[in-house]
Amino acid sequence: MRKIIHIDMDAFYASVELRERPELSHLPVVVSSHHPRAVICAASYPAREFGLRSAMSMSQALKLCPQVTVIEPNFDKYRAVSAQIHQIFQRYTTQIEPLSLDEAYLDVTENLQNLPSATAVAEQIRADIFNTTGLTASAGVAPNKFLAKIASDWNKPNGICVIKPNQVQQFIQHLALKKIPGVGKVTQEKLKSLNLETLGDLQQVDENLLIQHFGKYGKQLFLYAQGIDERAVQSERQRQQISKETTFDADYNLQQCLPYWPKLIDQVWNALEKKQLHARGVSAKLKLKNFQVIQHSKSFKHVLHSKQELHQALTQLLEEMHIAPNLQFRLIGIGVYQLSEVQADAQLSLL
Repeated sequence: MRKIIHIDMDAFYASVELRERPELSHLPVVVSSHHPRAVICAASYPAREFGLRSAMSMSQALKLCPQVTVIEPNFDKYRAVSAQIHQIFQRYTTQIEPLSLDEAYLDVTENLQNLPSATAVAEQIRADIFNTTGLTASAGVAPNKFLAKIASDWNKPNGICVIKPNQVQQFIQHLALKKIPGVGKVTQEKLKSLNLETLGDLQQVDENLLIQHFGKYGKQLFLYAQGIDERAVQSERQRQQISKETTFDADYNLQQCLPYWPKLIDQVWNALEKKQLHARGVSAKLKLKNFQVIQHSKSFKHVLHSKQELHQALTQLLEEMHIAPNLQFRLIGIGVYQLSEVQADAQLSLL
């Protein structure tokens, strides 16, 4: 039986900024650029009371809260604080899987401080983070990653939620399906059409029926409904994707977007070369003026060997998407995935 902790910093970017400007701590504050098409990176808790949240457009945020204070993001600063937090994690376990600058999974089935329980480890980590950085973190403690992540959100901000193995069934029985990782609005609507709204409802459904409706993900849904998640904490987690995107000052159709792709391709390719990685998968993303996102990805048999090959792959993706010429986009992006080390690829080719 594993002991997993999910640590999630509270309004991380905003909290880092408010350390230096405590006079704003009780006011609505967001971290966002002043670009005309900017979106919120983080919202303080007072800002959230007005309905402001991360990924919301600033134009919408200003309608909801005209008096909001906007602070430009400083990612170098956030990375430095994140490094401090990860040094704290390393005092307690070597099994750390970072998800972003402000959250991570920790496997503390065995902990380096010989503390008596995972709960004690989580509480000590939260105390260390506060003493070192002045910031608060929330924690979820559970037998697996799925439940630990849900638990970390349960008593936010600055809280802890512990789900013991004998409490799993009771905890998940009335849990809304939108809490499940991967269940977005579309999947949620599909589940609702099947009269499924909680994990308890899902427990009554045959696995084959879920696979019939949701493909491979149906099997995962079936397991989540039983409170089962076999995924291990991956301490050497390879970066899953490199992506770059750009937001336009005005809305452009597909033809008008064409001059902007080469710069994004350059940025992605430079990142691959800097990290000495190859990629086999390519994804394209376009966000419509109404914020709806159109995406398409493709995995290739061989790694991409040149910037030109990446450009050709993107062209193929866009053709396969059959985008109507009259559609207007506010943002475009390109990503690469299925990454591998250049050196490892070279060694394999010699075998």
